Amino acid sequence: MTMHMIEVDDRIFKFLQKNAEPFIDSPNTVLYRLLLNEKYTKAPETSPSLKLSGLPKALSQPLEVLYEINKHGLSRQKATRLIAEKHNTVPSTIMDKYCKQLDLKARDIDLMLEEPGYEKFMNLLKDRFPDFEGIIDMFFETLFVEE
Repeated sequence: MTMHMIEVDDRIFKFLQKNAEPFIDSPNTVLYRLLLNEKYTKAPETSPSLKLSGLPKALSQPLEVLYEINKHGLSRQKATRLIAEKHNTVPSTIMDKYCKQLDLKARDIDLMLEEPGYEKFMNLLKDRFPDFEGIIDMFFETLFVEE
């Protein structure tokens, strides 16, 4: 299902928050329930997604975003929203993993992702997660393999 970005004012945002189930709902699921009077069910994925388990979220979620960018041609913002939905959270939680916890701004990430091979981003992850260097290497090696 295609997702679209919308802007709401503070009053609407507070209304959504008031009607949300904490740690369950996204703005989309609240609107779905209130406007359509039915529970939101995610449409089946049309393309395979990356499943990473056993890694810290601060590593796995940025890798999932990168996978969606590289394999499915999504923008960083759309990939972030997709991964947030997959994990039943909000995009800011996912952004926290690749910005705040990596000491970067979103623009810094965008610049790194414009670089062929994502070498700076890979090296940053390896510096921050030295115990997972082998996994990071494998991820980046397989990222560019044609399916």
